[in-house]
Amino acid sequence: MTPGEQLARECARYTQMGWMRGTSGNLSVVLQRDPLRLAVTVSGLDKGEMTADDNVVIDENGLAVDSEKIPSAEAGLHARIAAVAGAGAVVHVHALAPVVAAEYWPDGVVLRDLEMLKGFGRQAHEEVTIPVVPNDQDMTVLGDAFEKGFDPGVPALLVARHGVYVWGDDLYQARHRLECLEWLLRFKVETRRSRS
Repeated sequence: MTPGEQLARECARYTQMGWMRGTSGNLSVVLQRDPLRLAVTVSGLDKGEMTADDNVVIDENGLAVDSEKIPSAEAGLHARIAAVAGAGAVVHVHALAPVVAAEYWPDGVVLRDLEMLKGFGRQAHEEVTIPVVPNDQDMTVLGDAFEKGFDPGVPALLVARHGVYVWGDDLYQARHRLECLEWLLRFKVETRRSRS
């Protein structure tokens, strides 16, 4: 399966889950490391209707390489995460639970004693803090905020009032981590509400 086919398939999956409404969200997969090149979903298309051709190769700055196609507006952050974290794929969706969690815990969302942490790549007894950064339209600003709080053991970033980024060695690992993290954050939000 080509990178474009993988990206289109994953976009369809997230759209069905309600995490890529309209044209929101974006995915990327690393094609090579030196120089860094990623295939990222193009801007402005309904993610549920993506085809294998609806992606563009970008460089380490998130700029299109030899293409007239317009990459997602967040392409620069994808490239920064791939470079800093060594990720093979980055997934960005607008699931509601992560955004609500970032609203409640703007200094980071602490998770502990939850079995689903295993699916996120950690042990159930561990304490894991998912970092939260303020939203910004400048990907360099967001990238700097990500890198400042980067923890190699936490493959996720919440952008306040925006969405969540999760990464892994490939799109499948990133997907599994995202699905587990969304469950964890939904649990955190729902139990907070029930105690209020």
